Amino acid sequence: MKALVTGASGYLGGRLCHGLLKQGHSVRALVRRTSDISELPPPSTGGAFELAYGDITDCHSLLDAFSGCQVIFHAAAIVETWLPDPSKFFSVNVEGLNNVLQAAKETETIEKIIYTSSFFALGSTDGYAADENQVHCEKRFCTEYERSKMIADKIASQAAAEGVPIVMLYPGVIYGPGKLTSGNIVAQLLIERFAGRLPGYIGYGNDKFSFVHVDDVVDGHIAAMDKGRQGERYLLTGENASFKLVFDMAAIISETKKPRFSIPLWIIESYGWLMVLVSRLTGNLPPISPPTVHVLRHQWAYSCEKAKTELGYNPRSLEEGLKEVLLWLKSLGVIKY
Repeated sequence: MKALVTGASGYLGGRLCHGLLKQGHSVRALVRRTSDISELPPPSTGGAFELAYGDITDCHSLLDAFSGCQVIFHAAAIVETWLPDPSKFFSVNVEGLNNVLQAAKETETIEKIIYTSSFFALGSTDGYAADENQVHCEKRFCTEYERSKMIADKIASQAAAEGVPIVMLYPGVIYGPGKLTSGNIVAQLLIERFAGRLPGYIGYGNDKFSFVHVDDVVDGHIAAMDKGRQGERYLLTGENASFKLVFDMAAIISETKKPRFSIPLWIIESYGWLMVLVSRLTGNLPPISPPTVHVLRHQWAYSCEKAKTELGYNPRSLEEGLKEVLLWLKSLGVIKY
């Protein structure tokens, strides 16, 4: 199969390109002229891996990139909790999906579209673990990213109802080796924790997220290409836990001390407002913002039993994944223990 990967220069997209190549597929990576492609394989003379320059906000560039491909992996998205211009979430995450769907309709060779959504598109799960049947209540949104992914999810579902060969995937909180982007939030927080810039727990451990290793998400995407049923949703999630447990587990693995106190969320939110002010003055995105805290006030726990049954999805434990991440961060020299 020849696969086109959007968002190939991103955290998940880059790992997906490598995973597809290992499985023997030909890969065309959609990147912008300004993209950092240092984590991507070098283009090969035999055509197993090639770059296509374009942008999901430009439908014409997609038509050229999609030509001759059988499968589209649409992994491109803006993954941030806050942007000074929130309209960018919608131009990329919503209109970008519309463009991908339109270009795919006009490309005769396309057999399947694997769309990377997000657990945020399904909404919070305060007090329970949700499955693929959950639909966002649309009564509240912690972030504009969440709102954009919910709208995009409705577009994808409508396309499926109209017969478009699309499979929708919903990863949890992705962590693991790879690019140290804002999408790799677990690695970023561990760096802050070991550097002493995050001296305590974030809140009191009432949060809950579904943590999943990036390579397990990649395997889930490739399995969805082979086994995913048209129009179906699959949660590619993992172990449901709080960030407090993540910090405790990291301390045990690294044989370092656990945090001795908790930082109330109102303090973190106040700091977030300060960071937003600094961001508006400097133009650099803040490491934390008030919407981040809004997310932490809720639970986002999910079940991946459907993906296990239908796709053969088999996510590793959080402990196993964290051991790998800590060794990787240590090898980079960004943490010490």
